[in-house]
Amino acid sequence: MSVDADRDDRDLEAELASAEAGRSGVPVDAVCVGCGRTRVKRASLEELDQPDADPMVLEASDCTSFKHVCYPCQGATWWNPVAVLTGLLESERGE
Repeated sequence: MSVDADRDDRDLEAELASAEAGRSGVPVDAVCVGCGRTRVKRASLEELDQPDADPMVLEASDCTSFKHVCYPCQGATWWNPVAVLTGLLESERGE
């Protein structure tokens, strides 16, 4: 599901480009279970418990929570995926 239009007036491309998003993996919009902050993060298909999935058709509801750094929480916390950002993935691939 592509929901890459700026969510809540956020710049998703800038969030993805920041070091906070991570360096590799599928871009997902996710919520930190610690502070409730929603940010773009990168997670591998293995972390999302979808090792054989095509990221272009992957739904957030099929993904599991994953651990990633949350700077406001000052450490690694669990993040719940709310959207797979296929538009950002397409733009990275040059599609």
